[in-house]
Amino acid sequence: MTWPEMCRSEEYRGRWVALDNILYEPSSTHPQEADIVDSDEDLNELCSRMREADRTACAILFCQHTAPTPRISRRIRAERASRSGSMHR
Repeated sequence: MTWPEMCRSEEYRGRWVALDNILYEPSSTHPQEADIVDSDEDLNELCSRMREADRTACAILFCQHTAPTPRISRRIRAERASRSGSMHR
């Protein structure tokens, strides 16, 4: 399931989700796609279940109402600025 689909889903929106097999967006820390292992409104409860199931390598993220927009990296911005002849920071 894609991250934007998760965030739009009534089942996961507003909950903490444990993710595995994550495919990240290029040059980003935002998940693009992942397998959902478990979810809960209570982070402590989710973490407890994950420890009990020995699933300690999963990422746990909060599924907001809207998925975060990908950020452009500073390096890419700098490269674009140098090509256009101006360098803004």
